[in-house]
Amino acid sequence: MTTTELTHPALAPTGLDTLELRNRFAVAPMTRISATPDGTPTEQMAEYYRAYAAGGFGLIITEGIYPDAAHSQGYFNQPGLVTEEHIAGWRAVVDAVHAEGSPIVAQLMHAGAISQGNQRGFETIGPSAVAPRGQMMVDYGGVGGAWSAPREMTAEDIEQVVAGFVTAARNARAAGFDGVEIHGANGYLLDQFLTDYTNERTDEYGGSVENRIRLTVRVLHAIREELGDFPVGVRLSQTKVNDFVYRWPGGEDDARIIFAALRDASYLHIASEGRNFLETAKLASGTTVTKLAREVSGRPVIANGGMHNLPQAADVLNGGHADVLSLGTGALANPDLPRRVETGSELAAFDHEMLHPMANLDSTAAWRERVGE
Repeated sequence: MTTTELTHPALAPTGLDTLELRNRFAVAPMTRISATPDGTPTEQMAEYYRAYAAGGFGLIITEGIYPDAAHSQGYFNQPGLVTEEHIAGWRAVVDAVHAEGSPIVAQLMHAGAISQGNQRGFETIGPSAVAPRGQMMVDYGGVGGAWSAPREMTAEDIEQVVAGFVTAARNARAAGFDGVEIHGANGYLLDQFLTDYTNERTDEYGGSVENRIRLTVRVLHAIREELGDFPVGVRLSQTKVNDFVYRWPGGEDDARIIFAALRDASYLHIASEGRNFLETAKLASGTTVTKLAREVSGRPVIANGGMHNLPQAADVLNGGHADVLSLGTGALANPDLPRRVETGSELAAFDHEMLHPMANLDSTAAWRERVGE
């Protein structure tokens, strides 16, 4: 019996904290830069997210949403959760998704030093005045090549960042979201604190890994204190959008400290370790980073990276490496992927032209028209 038949383990229902999922397929957060210039979600975005719910996905996680009106925005036309207009726009998205039977979680993201488009200006902030590695991403509106060094954050900046996450989480609940996900991955602000080469601080937020994960933990606890039993997940990664090869320098020792510090999360979402997940996610001891996260934190774990490879996806679940699978390009190419797995239908291959010349919804719509979908 093949893993494309009805017995695929990802089709089994599960739960994340109080979230009830009809299956274990989740839509991964993907930057789509398709909001209005002031960050308000659009009808086009509501249809985009609704299609995933109609296609059977058990959970939908939004693109990264900026949480404050100062330094958090990372891209022009990125949506926010700051104003009443933002809340109303997201409420329309949430209602469309709920009408198709899926829960939806808002991912809250502060770009920090790798912001490449902020309508309020271009001063960036970070844990230390260290220029990010790599180049701005042209597909997401980046111009000018390399990033500039950010301003090193003060104690007051840190307090404002925490307060921004809390307010955005409160706004997410007001918009009807079923939970929030704190973006502590992929090289954005919270990950900049965790990363040794971007964090040169000598205060309680720098030095040891216990200190470098401290801001993420503070954000988690502050939201928990404000919103009680509202689900709050945390996304983590070793790799970054601007550094594909980085690994936590302490290896499994660092991982244990990080995962233990986040035991109060509703779930942990480990961002992409590559298409050959079971190989690229492997630690020196032979276990995977996601399996270790489950064991140390005691929380459900979402794995990400090549999960449209259905045999691999089955092995990840059956091997106890994760509880839920999040899909990015696989979901873009197959908004109805769970339905296809249910029926044993062939999956469509992802075409990078879906994201050109810009990784927005207009480009994807134009691509679908060209190929006759």
